Amino acid sequence: MTITAEQIPGYRTGTWTIDPTHTEVGFSVRHLAISKVKGKFERFAGTFVTAENPLDSTVEATVEVASINTNQADRDGHLRTGDFFAADEFPEFTFKSTGVRQVGSDFAVDGELTLRGVTKPVTFDFEFGGFGADAYGNYKAGFTAKTVVKREDFGIQWNAPLETGGLLLGSDVTITLDVQAALNA
Repeated sequence: MTITAEQIPGYRTGTWTIDPTHTEVGFSVRHLAISKVKGKFERFAGTFVTAENPLDSTVEATVEVASINTNQADRDGHLRTGDFFAADEFPEFTFKSTGVRQVGSDFAVDGELTLRGVTKPVTFDFEFGGFGADAYGNYKAGFTAKTVVKREDFGIQWNAPLETGGLLLGSDVTITLDVQAALNA
């Protein structure tokens, strides 16, 4: 059974702006073949439009590559170089949705991720948090979205062999978005 707008408590149509003070754009990648390194991007922007039919909703977002933060300045500097994100040449990466699908009682957001000048289709698994007003009278929406991409698909090839075998970095990168957005007045 398809979920309708009427079945989502507090659902409102309109254009929403991502609130950067209550949002995190994070990632993780396998490191040393034994654990994961996590990081986030500190500067980003995005909007989404909720439609009468939730499956017709859209999203667009931009992330400033140079704002990467893994809590280790030397690593962050290396990640900005041509070995990884090539921030000088490709200062932003973007996502633009191409469709929303219902998967059971949840949703998936399909779209195009452009990173280092390469555009690939990706699907974010979408976990809806809800709608509600904040203490300042703003109407807010919250959700988490997650996808896994292969870094090599976007031209990020750098790696180093380990003495114990294997490689320093894994191929799969998990991107996790914890988002709060405000309905534009």
